Amino acid sequence: MRKTFIGIAGGLAMGLLVTPAHSGEKVAIGNPSWTGAQAIAHLLQAVVVQKIGGEATLVPGNNATIFQAMDQGKGDIDVHPDVWLPNQQSFTKKYVDGKKTVQLSTNPYEGNQGFCVSKNFGKANKITDIADLGRPDVAAKMDSDGNGKGEMWIGAPGWASANVNQVKVRDYDLLPFIDAIRAEESVKTARIKDSIAKNEGYAFYCYKPHAVWYMFDVMMLTEPKFDPAMYKMLQPSDSPDWYKKSKVATKDALKNVQIAWSKSLKSRSPAIAEFFERFKLTADDVSNFAFQISGKGRNPKDVATEWIKANPKRVDAWLGL
Repeated sequence: MRKTFIGIAGGLAMGLLVTPAHSGEKVAIGNPSWTGAQAIAHLLQAVVVQKIGGEATLVPGNNATIFQAMDQGKGDIDVHPDVWLPNQQSFTKKYVDGKKTVQLSTNPYEGNQGFCVSKNFGKANKITDIADLGRPDVAAKMDSDGNGKGEMWIGAPGWASANVNQVKVRDYDLLPFIDAIRAEESVKTARIKDSIAKNEGYAFYCYKPHAVWYMFDVMMLTEPKFDPAMYKMLQPSDSPDWYKKSKVATKDALKNVQIAWSKSLKSRSPAIAEFFERFKLTADDVSNFAFQISGKGRNPKDVATEWIKANPKRVDAWLGL
Protein backbone atom coordinates (compact mmCIF):
# COMPACT_ATOMS: atom_id res chain seq x y z
CA MET A 1 0.00 0.00 0.00
CA ARG A 2 2.94 2.31 0.74
CA LYS A 3 3.71 4.54 -2.17
CA THR A 4 5.95 7.60 -2.24
CA PHE A 5 5.78 10.83 -4.07
CA ILE A 6 8.32 9.98 -6.78
CA GLY A 7 8.72 10.54 -10.46
CA ILE A 8 8.83 14.29 -10.12
CA ALA A 9 11.75 14.69 -12.47
CA GLY A 10 10.17 12.47 -15.09
CA GLY A 11 6.89 14.32 -14.88
CA LEU A 12 8.34 17.80 -14.62
CA ALA A 13 8.30 18.55 -18.33
CA MET A 14 4.65 17.62 -18.70
CA GLY A 15 3.80 19.27 -15.40
CA LEU A 16 5.11 22.57 -16.67
CA LEU A 17 2.74 22.65 -19.62
CA VAL A 18 0.52 25.65 -19.29
CA THR A 19 -3.21 25.21 -19.69
CA PRO A 20 -5.35 28.12 -20.82
CA ALA A 21 -6.38 30.41 -18.00
CA HIS A 22 -10.07 30.76 -17.36
CA SER A 23 -10.65 34.30 -16.17
CA GLY A 24 -13.36 34.66 -13.60
CA GLU A 25 -13.25 30.98 -12.59
CA LYS A 26 -13.33 30.79 -8.81
CA VAL A 27 -14.34 28.28 -6.14
CA ALA A 28 -14.59 28.10 -2.36
CA ILE A 29 -13.53 24.66 -1.16
CA GLY A 30 -14.84 23.25 2.11
CA ASN A 31 -12.04 22.22 4.48
CA PRO A 32 -13.34 19.75 7.14
CA SER A 33 -11.31 18.79 10.18
CA TRP A 34 -10.09 15.31 9.21
CA THR A 35 -6.74 14.91 7.52
CA GLY A 36 -7.85 13.07 4.38
CA ALA A 37 -10.42 15.74 3.57
CA GLN A 38 -7.86 18.50 4.10
CA ALA A 39 -5.39 16.74 1.81
CA ILE A 40 -7.97 16.49 -0.97
CA ALA A 41 -9.05 20.09 -0.43
CA HIS A 42 -5.48 21.30 -0.95
CA LEU A 43 -5.10 19.17 -4.06
CA LEU A 44 -8.31 20.57 -5.55
CA GLN A 45 -7.11 24.08 -4.77
CA ALA A 46 -3.72 23.48 -6.37
CA VAL A 47 -5.21 22.12 -9.60
CA VAL A 48 -7.65 25.03 -9.90
CA VAL A 49 -4.93 27.63 -9.31
CA GLN A 50 -1.98 26.05 -11.12
CA LYS A 51 -3.64 24.24 -14.02
CA ILE A 52 -6.94 26.04 -14.63
CA GLY A 53 -5.72 29.50 -13.73
CA GLY A 54 -8.64 30.21 -11.43
CA GLU A 55 -9.05 31.33 -7.84
CA ALA A 56 -9.59 28.84 -5.01
CA THR A 57 -9.99 29.48 -1.29
CA LEU A 58 -10.25 26.96 1.56
CA VAL A 59 -13.10 27.50 4.00
CA PRO A 60 -13.19 25.55 7.30
CA GLY A 61 -16.53 23.92 8.11
CA ASN A 62 -18.27 20.78 9.29
CA ASN A 63 -20.52 18.60 7.17
CA ALA A 64 -23.72 20.48 7.96
CA THR A 65 -22.19 23.88 7.25
CA ILE A 66 -20.65 22.79 3.95
CA PHE A 67 -23.79 21.11 2.62
CA GLN A 68 -25.97 24.08 3.59
CA ALA A 69 -23.63 26.46 1.80
CA MET A 70 -23.55 24.27 -1.32
CA ASP A 71 -27.34 24.19 -1.27
CA GLN A 72 -27.54 28.00 -1.12
CA GLY A 73 -25.29 28.22 -4.18
CA LYS A 74 -23.95 31.69 -3.38
CA GLY A 75 -20.28 30.74 -3.52
CA ASP A 76 -19.65 30.79 0.24
CA ILE A 77 -18.63 27.11 0.01
CA ASP A 78 -18.93 25.31 -3.33
CA VAL A 79 -17.47 21.85 -2.77
CA HIS A 80 -17.14 19.15 -0.10
CA PRO A 81 -13.85 17.30 -0.71
CA ASP A 82 -14.56 14.03 1.11
CA VAL A 83 -18.16 12.81 1.36
CA TRP A 84 -18.38 9.41 3.07
CA LEU A 85 -21.45 7.36 2.25
CA PRO A 86 -23.56 6.12 3.87
CA ASN A 87 -22.16 8.10 6.84
CA GLN A 88 -23.33 11.42 5.40
CA GLN A 89 -26.40 10.01 3.68
CA SER A 90 -28.74 12.25 5.63
CA PHE A 91 -27.13 15.21 3.84
CA THR A 92 -27.05 13.63 0.37
CA LYS A 93 -30.69 12.54 0.69
CA LYS A 94 -31.69 16.10 1.50
CA TYR A 95 -29.54 18.06 -0.94
CA VAL A 96 -28.59 15.61 -3.73
CA ASP A 97 -31.72 13.45 -3.98
CA GLY A 98 -34.30 15.82 -2.50
CA LYS A 99 -33.55 19.46 -3.27
CA LYS A 100 -31.22 18.51 -6.15
CA THR A 101 -28.99 21.49 -5.47
CA VAL A 102 -25.83 19.46 -4.90
CA GLN A 103 -24.08 17.10 -7.33
CA LEU A 104 -22.25 13.98 -6.16
CA SER A 105 -19.22 12.62 -7.98
CA THR A 106 -19.54 9.30 -9.81
CA ASN A 107 -15.85 8.48 -9.20
CA PRO A 108 -15.63 7.29 -5.58
CA TYR A 109 -12.75 5.58 -3.82
CA GLU A 110 -13.28 2.87 -1.19
CA GLY A 111 -13.22 3.58 2.51
CA ASN A 112 -13.09 1.20 5.47
CA GLN A 113 -13.71 2.17 9.07
CA GLY A 114 -13.57 0.52 12.45
CA PHE A 115 -11.70 0.69 15.76
CA CYS A 116 -7.98 0.35 16.32
CA VAL A 117 -5.36 -0.26 19.00
CA SER A 118 -1.60 -0.32 18.71
CA LYS A 119 -0.25 -3.70 17.63
CA ASN A 120 1.90 -3.96 20.76
CA PHE A 121 -1.07 -3.36 23.06
CA GLY A 122 -3.24 -5.74 21.06
CA LYS A 123 -0.73 -8.56 21.02
CA ALA A 124 0.26 -8.17 24.67
CA ASN A 125 -3.37 -8.41 25.80
CA LYS A 126 -4.79 -10.73 23.12
CA ILE A 127 -7.07 -8.01 21.76
CA THR A 128 -8.38 -8.82 18.30
CA ASP A 129 -12.12 -8.06 18.40
CA ILE A 130 -14.18 -5.06 19.50
CA ALA A 131 -15.70 -7.19 22.27
CA ASP A 132 -12.26 -7.50 23.89
CA LEU A 133 -12.46 -3.82 24.86
CA GLY A 134 -15.23 -4.85 27.25
CA ARG A 135 -12.96 -7.14 29.25
CA PRO A 136 -12.33 -5.60 32.68
CA ASP A 137 -8.57 -6.23 32.47
CA VAL A 138 -8.34 -4.44 29.12
CA ALA A 139 -10.56 -1.55 30.19
CA ALA A 140 -8.40 -1.03 33.29
CA LYS A 141 -5.29 -0.69 31.13
CA MET A 142 -7.08 1.95 29.01
CA ASP A 143 -8.10 4.03 32.04
CA SER A 144 -5.90 7.13 32.05
CA ASP A 145 -8.06 9.33 34.30
CA GLY A 146 -8.68 6.84 37.11
CA ASN A 147 -12.48 6.74 36.86
CA GLY A 148 -12.57 2.97 36.41
CA LYS A 149 -13.40 3.04 32.69
CA GLY A 150 -11.17 2.99 29.65
CA GLU A 151 -11.24 5.78 27.08
CA MET A 152 -11.89 5.35 23.39
CA TRP A 153 -11.86 8.19 20.86
CA ILE A 154 -14.95 7.91 18.64
CA GLY A 155 -14.43 10.94 16.38
CA ALA A 156 -14.46 14.72 16.29
CA PRO A 157 -17.43 16.97 17.11
CA GLY A 158 -19.71 17.32 14.08
CA TRP A 159 -18.69 14.02 12.48
CA ALA A 160 -21.57 11.78 11.43
CA SER A 161 -19.30 8.79 12.05
CA ALA A 162 -18.85 9.88 15.68
CA ASN A 163 -22.62 9.60 16.12
CA VAL A 164 -22.52 6.10 14.65
CA ASN A 165 -19.69 5.14 16.98
CA GLN A 166 -21.54 6.53 19.99
CA VAL A 167 -24.41 4.18 19.20
CA LYS A 168 -21.99 1.30 18.59
CA VAL A 169 -20.37 1.69 22.01
CA ARG A 170 -23.81 1.32 23.54
CA ASP A 171 -25.02 -1.54 21.35
CA TYR A 172 -21.76 -3.48 21.67
CA ASP A 173 -22.40 -3.36 25.45
CA LEU A 174 -19.23 -1.40 26.09
CA LEU A 175 -20.70 1.48 28.09
CA PRO A 176 -20.02 -0.15 31.50
CA PHE A 177 -16.34 -0.35 30.56
CA ILE A 178 -15.62 2.41 28.06
CA ASP A 179 -16.01 6.20 27.97
CA ALA A 180 -16.66 7.40 24.41
CA ILE A 181 -14.55 10.52 23.86
CA ARG A 182 -15.15 13.18 21.20
CA ALA A 183 -12.27 15.51 20.48
CA GLU A 184 -10.44 16.98 17.51
CA GLU A 185 -8.37 14.52 15.55
CA SER A 186 -5.13 16.14 16.63
CA VAL A 187 -5.94 15.14 20.22
CA LYS A 188 -6.35 11.52 19.12
CA THR A 189 -3.08 11.52 17.21
CA ALA A 190 -1.18 12.92 20.19
CA ARG A 191 -2.77 10.34 22.49
CA ILE A 192 -1.80 7.45 20.19
CA LYS A 193 1.81 8.63 20.17
CA ASP A 194 1.83 9.10 23.94
CA SER A 195 0.21 5.74 24.68
CA ILE A 196 2.72 3.87 22.51
CA ALA A 197 5.66 5.71 24.07
CA LYS A 198 4.42 4.91 27.58
CA ASN A 199 3.24 1.38 26.70
CA GLU A 200 -0.31 2.25 27.76
CA GLY A 201 -3.63 1.02 26.42
CA TYR A 202 -5.69 3.16 24.05
CA ALA A 203 -8.42 2.49 21.50
CA PHE A 204 -9.68 4.83 18.82
CA TYR A 205 -11.92 5.13 15.79
CA CYS A 206 -9.83 4.52 12.69
CA TYR A 207 -10.39 4.38 8.98
CA LYS A 208 -8.69 3.85 5.65
CA PRO A 209 -7.45 5.90 3.93
CA HIS A 210 -5.61 7.79 6.64
CA ALA A 211 -2.11 8.86 7.56
CA VAL A 212 -2.26 6.89 10.82
CA TRP A 213 -1.34 3.68 8.95
CA TYR A 214 2.01 5.26 8.05
CA MET A 215 2.56 7.06 11.33
CA PHE A 216 2.06 4.23 13.85
CA ASP A 217 2.01 0.43 14.03
CA VAL A 218 -1.73 -0.07 14.58
CA MET A 219 -4.32 -2.76 13.90
CA MET A 220 -8.05 -2.67 13.18
CA LEU A 221 -10.22 -4.84 15.42
CA THR A 222 -12.76 -7.24 14.00
CA GLU A 223 -16.47 -6.57 14.43
CA PRO A 224 -19.59 -8.58 13.63
CA LYS A 225 -19.94 -8.81 9.86
CA PHE A 226 -22.04 -6.05 8.34
CA ASP A 227 -25.72 -6.87 8.65
CA PRO A 228 -28.22 -4.28 7.39
CA ALA A 229 -30.84 -5.66 9.79
CA MET A 230 -28.58 -4.69 12.69
CA TYR A 231 -27.62 -1.33 11.26
CA LYS A 232 -30.41 1.21 11.73
CA MET A 233 -28.76 4.60 12.10
CA LEU A 234 -30.43 7.97 12.34
CA GLN A 235 -28.50 11.22 12.45
CA PRO A 236 -29.47 14.32 14.48
CA SER A 237 -30.74 15.89 11.26
CA ASP A 238 -33.16 12.94 10.92
CA SER A 239 -34.66 13.05 14.40
CA PRO A 240 -34.03 14.74 17.76
CA ASP A 241 -34.31 11.23 19.25
CA TRP A 242 -31.67 9.81 16.88
CA TYR A 243 -29.64 8.17 19.67
CA LYS A 244 -32.60 6.42 21.22
CA LYS A 245 -34.06 5.29 17.89
CA SER A 246 -30.79 4.05 16.36
CA LYS A 247 -29.35 0.58 16.62
CA VAL A 248 -25.91 -0.35 15.31
CA ALA A 249 -24.44 -3.69 16.39
CA THR A 250 -22.47 -4.57 13.28
CA LYS A 251 -19.44 -3.40 11.33
CA ASP A 252 -20.01 -0.63 8.85
CA ALA A 253 -20.24 -1.61 5.22
CA LEU A 254 -17.35 -0.51 3.04
CA LYS A 255 -17.81 3.12 2.07
CA ASN A 256 -17.95 5.07 -1.13
CA VAL A 257 -16.04 8.31 -0.72
CA GLN A 258 -16.24 11.12 -3.24
CA ILE A 259 -16.48 14.88 -3.66
CA ALA A 260 -19.73 16.84 -3.94
CA TRP A 261 -20.29 20.34 -5.26
CA SER A 262 -23.00 22.95 -5.70
CA LYS A 263 -24.83 22.62 -9.02
CA SER A 264 -24.74 26.41 -9.24
CA LEU A 265 -21.02 26.14 -9.87
CA LYS A 266 -21.63 24.93 -13.42
CA SER A 267 -23.00 28.33 -14.45
CA ARG A 268 -20.57 30.36 -12.35
CA SER A 269 -17.33 28.47 -13.05
CA PRO A 270 -17.94 25.82 -15.74
CA ALA A 271 -14.29 24.80 -16.18
CA ILE A 272 -13.97 24.03 -12.49
CA ALA A 273 -17.26 22.12 -12.48
CA GLU A 274 -16.04 20.00 -15.41
CA PHE A 275 -12.81 19.30 -13.54
CA PHE A 276 -14.81 18.09 -10.52
CA GLU A 277 -16.80 15.75 -12.75
CA ARG A 278 -13.60 14.02 -13.88
CA PHE A 279 -11.71 14.15 -10.57
CA LYS A 280 -10.77 10.73 -9.20
CA LEU A 281 -8.40 9.46 -6.51
CA THR A 282 -7.61 6.11 -4.88
CA ALA A 283 -7.45 5.30 -1.17
CA ASP A 284 -3.68 4.94 -1.49
CA ASP A 285 -3.43 8.43 -2.97
CA VAL A 286 -5.27 9.92 -0.01
CA SER A 287 -3.36 7.93 2.63
CA ASN A 288 0.02 8.96 1.20
CA PHE A 289 -1.06 12.55 0.76
CA ALA A 290 -2.35 12.71 4.35
CA PHE A 291 0.85 11.11 5.65
CA GLN A 292 3.01 13.71 3.97
CA ILE A 293 0.98 16.45 5.63
CA SER A 294 0.17 15.17 9.11
CA GLY A 295 2.87 12.54 9.48
CA LYS A 296 5.85 14.47 8.13
CA GLY A 297 4.52 17.94 8.84
CA ARG A 298 4.96 19.16 5.29
CA ASN A 299 3.21 22.17 3.84
CA PRO A 300 0.00 20.94 2.13
CA LYS A 301 0.50 23.35 -0.76
CA ASP A 302 3.97 21.97 -1.43
CA VAL A 303 2.75 18.38 -1.29
CA ALA A 304 -0.09 19.15 -3.69
CA THR A 305 2.24 20.90 -6.13
CA GLU A 306 4.67 17.99 -6.01
CA TRP A 307 1.88 15.46 -6.60
CA ILE A 308 0.58 17.39 -9.62
CA LYS A 309 4.05 17.48 -11.18
CA ALA A 310 4.55 13.76 -10.51
CA ASN A 311 1.21 12.73 -12.01
CA PRO A 312 0.75 14.83 -15.18
CA LYS A 313 -1.25 12.25 -17.14
CA ARG A 314 -3.82 11.84 -14.39
CA VAL A 315 -4.17 15.57 -13.90
CA ASP A 316 -4.51 16.12 -17.65
CA ALA A 317 -7.28 13.51 -17.72
CA TRP A 318 -9.12 15.42 -15.00
CA LEU A 319 -8.90 18.50 -17.19
CA GLY A 320 -10.06 16.70 -20.34
CA LEU A 321 -6.71 17.12 -22.08
